[in-house]
Amino acid sequence: MENYNETTQQERPKVNPFLSTWMHPKQTARYMIDAKSIGYAILVMSIGYIGSLLTGLIDSNFLLDVSPWIIMLICVILAPIAAIVGTAFSSLIFWVFGKLFKGTATYSQMFKAFSLTAVPFIAVIPFYVIWLFTSPESLMDTNFIGSAPWIFWPTLIVTAVTSVWSFVTSVAVVAEAHQISNWKAFFTIFIPSVIIGIVVFVLIIIVIIGIVGISMM
Repeated sequence: MENYNETTQQERPKVNPFLSTWMHPKQTARYMIDAKSIGYAILVMSIGYIGSLLTGLIDSNFLLDVSPWIIMLICVILAPIAAIVGTAFSSLIFWVFGKLFKGTATYSQMFKAFSLTAVPFIAVIPFYVIWLFTSPESLMDTNFIGSAPWIFWPTLIVTAVTSVWSFVTSVAVVAEAHQISNWKAFFTIFIPSVIIGIVVFVLIIIVIIGIVGISMM
């Protein structure tokens, strides 16, 4: 049995998650689950979350007076924290809901597989870095008046593509981790997302009603 396990590990092909996630998300998810540690998963998603945090700079007025170098440093420092918290929460939700469709993944397996959903956002990093350093006002100032910089449309297009591909990757890795069909994986993601969206919407309405009520007193 030991010889069999050693042979299996030797025959397992090595995969580069930063490249293979784009075209072979299921194969990459299986590699992450079987061959990589939680620490490696955190490293992968931390790099991706730098791009995710950079996308959040759009219309962030409060950072207008901050040096681009400081903003980059903040993104790099916060990326691992945001990655761990975001992936831990998402993995918990999709691990639980996947059980409704007879999913078989453990929580650690889902965590490692779901780390790959951050990989597509690595592609946006150079675009936002260029935009941040060449025209920070057009990136962060909601009242910006002037012509859009040349980097504007390429950045938005790449952001849209990576966002869609991140969702496609999410479906694939949930399906692989839980060993369920893509459709079941889709609903594993869709159902809790809708529920959370409704809850957030209701809470926002309650807060607005409360603020209006207080202002009328």
